[in-house]
Amino acid sequence: MQFVDLSHTIEASMPCYPGTPGPTFHSLASIEGDGFAEQLMTISSHTGTHVDLPSHILPAGLSLDAFTVERFAGKGVAIDLRSLTGGVITVEALYPFRDRIRECEFLLLCSGWSRYWGFPDYYAGYPVLSFEAARWLTGFSLKGVGVDMISVDAPESTDFFVHKLLLQKEILIIENLVCPPLLLHSPFIFYGFPLKLVGAEASPVRAVALLDG
Repeated sequence: MQFVDLSHTIEASMPCYPGTPGPTFHSLASIEGDGFAEQLMTISSHTGTHVDLPSHILPAGLSLDAFTVERFAGKGVAIDLRSLTGGVITVEALYPFRDRIRECEFLLLCSGWSRYWGFPDYYAGYPVLSFEAARWLTGFSLKGVGVDMISVDAPESTDFFVHKLLLQKEILIIENLVCPPLLLHSPFIFYGFPLKLVGAEASPVRAVALLDG
């Protein structure tokens, strides 16, 4: 078995969704002065690789504490969308993978966009699901959909229809994944455990794939 880290490192000056403040770190104690080290971290619930819950978008949506821990782990499938052109993930692009999607619990859409992490190009131009493709995915028994982009909706979106379509079906959304090519050719179990927070609409996760063989 092999563990593969699918998470970006949380650090100062890291990419964040436009308008979201970046994380800050302040020393509370030092080994030299206090005999132990401790720091204060201030981060958004949407910092780095994170999971979106229904209450992120839906007024009556469930928050993080309504989900049991097993909802954040399951059989994963990563599909290769690196050759996609046009910036839209259509039903036609996903349909050849329908049998694999039917068998999985977490679908990872691997566009290769994480190669722009840390660069201005990361924030715009990434591929997003069409309305029809997002609705088509809600017909599967998915626990979650993950992307290696900053959002499942386009940066100019104001209605966040992809978020709404998925979260209305309680399909969790994992954003800002790292999706190495190794995942495209190996069966794996996906783990994306959030912090145990009361009332949270999102949480950073340590996303990991456990490869079989």
